[in-house]
Amino acid sequence: MIMNEKIRILVVDDDESIRRYIGKLLTQAGYDVLTVSNGKDALKELRTGPEISLAILDILMPEMDGLETLSEIRKLSSDLPILMLSALGQTNIIVKAMKAGATDYLVKPFEEEELELAITKSLEKKKLLTEISSLKKQLRVDELRGEFIYNSPKMQRVKDLVDQIAETDVSVLIEGESGTGKELVARALHYRSGLKDKPFVKVNCAALPHELLESELFGYERGAFTGAYKAKAGKFELANNGTIFLDEIGEMDLSIQSKLLQVLQEGTFSRLGGKQDVKVNVRVIAATNRDLRKAVEEGTFREDIYYRLNVVNITIPPLSERQEDITYLFEYFLDAYNEKYGKGLQVDKETLYPLLVSYPWPGNVRELKNQVKRLVILGDVGDLMHYLKDGKAHAAHERQASISRPEVLEIESDGDEIIPLKLAAKEASIKAERDMILKALRGTNWNKKKAAHLLQISYKALLYKIKECGIEK
Repeated sequence: MIMNEKIRILVVDDDESIRRYIGKLLTQAGYDVLTVSNGKDALKELRTGPEISLAILDILMPEMDGLETLSEIRKLSSDLPILMLSALGQTNIIVKAMKAGATDYLVKPFEEEELELAITKSLEKKKLLTEISSLKKQLRVDELRGEFIYNSPKMQRVKDLVDQIAETDVSVLIEGESGTGKELVARALHYRSGLKDKPFVKVNCAALPHELLESELFGYERGAFTGAYKAKAGKFELANNGTIFLDEIGEMDLSIQSKLLQVLQEGTFSRLGGKQDVKVNVRVIAATNRDLRKAVEEGTFREDIYYRLNVVNITIPPLSERQEDITYLFEYFLDAYNEKYGKGLQVDKETLYPLLVSYPWPGNVRELKNQVKRLVILGDVGDLMHYLKDGKAHAAHERQASISRPEVLEIESDGDEIIPLKLAAKEASIKAERDMILKALRGTNWNKKKAAHLLQISYKALLYKIKECGIEK
C-alpha cells in the first residue's frame, strides 16, 4: 500500500526482534516509523519529536510498563490512538488498558493482516471523532437553537408541526422552493429532539456527481477505486445515533436510491468496495425543491423511498406568499448585520417597506438575507431600492410576456405580418430548441437522463426546458 499522506507511527517494545518486525511491516506499508525500547523514550519522542499519528505499545516492559506509559501518554494527548500489544493469558491487563484509554489491542503472535486492520480501525476512529467535533464547532448559535424568525400564520403552522414531531424518530420530508429555509427547519427538528447532543450531518445531494455522492454517503474501503489509499467513513456513519439531513434529495441518482432504501428499511449498508454490513441508527430528514410525486410518476424517483421519507411532510411556503414575514425578517437581518459589522445603519421604513413587500423575492429568504448583508456593508439604501424596483419591473415584464405569447405565435403563423427581427430570432431559437429536445426524447424513448446526456445539458436543466417549452409525451 502507498500512503497518499505520511502517517507516523511510534512502536514501543523492549523486544528488539518485535520492533524490527513491526517496523519492517509498517515501512513496507508506507508509514513513517519510529521505534523505542521503553516508556521513557516514548514520552520523550511525544514531547519533543515529530508529531505522532498512532502509538503501538507493549504491555510488559521493564521499569515503566505499558499501563504506566499509557497513563502518562494520556496526560500528553487525550486523543492519540494507542494500540496495545499483549501476550496470551493477559485478559485482565487488557481490560485495564482499555479502561485507561487504549484504542485497541493485539495478542502476540499476530498476523500482518491483523496488525494492518487494527491500525486502520484505530486511525479511522480518530478521524471520525475529529470530524464529528469539527461539525459541532461549525454550527452557528442560531442553528444550534433551531430558532424560527417569522410573523406569519403560515410559518406559525410550520413551527407548530415541528414542535409536534420533533421528539419522535419519524422520517420527515421538507418541501419548498430554494432559499425558503428548509435546512433551518431540519435543524429545528434535530435540536428540539432528544438527539440535540448527537451529530447533525448535512449532505447536499445536488452538489456532487452520483459516483462521488455514493462514497460520500456510505464511505469506502481501501482500494475501492483509484486513489482510495485508505478507508473512509461516510456521512451515515458520522451521523450514527443522530440526524442526517439529505438536502435536494430529488437530485439523487436511482443507482444510489436503491442503497438508501436499504438504510431506511434495515438500518444497514456496505461501504463502497466493502463486504461487511455497517449498522447505523439514524434519523433521516430529507428536503427538496422538486415535485417528488411527479418525479415518481416520471420514474426518476423511487416510489418506495418517497413513501418511507414522506411519513411527515412539511411544506414551507415561498416568501412571496407570507408577506408578513418580509419586513420582520428584514429588521432581524438588519440588526444582526449591524451588530456583526459594527454598523448602525437605519432606513426610512415608509419609503423602503412598500418596495420590500411588493418585490417578488424569487430567491426567498436567502435572497433577502444577502441583500440586507449587502445593504449594511455598502451603506447604500438607494442601491437596494434600485434593486427592488428593477426586480419588480422585470417580474411584471415576464408576466406580460407570458400573457402575450399566444398572440406572438398567432402573428408568426400569418405570413403577411412583419414582426421585429429580434422577436423573430427569439421565436426561431425557441422553436429550434423545442424541436431538438423532442428529437432527443423520442430518440431515447423519452428517457430524460439519456436525452440530457445527448443534449449535453444537466438533467435539471432539461426538466426546466421541457416545462418551459410545454413539451408533453
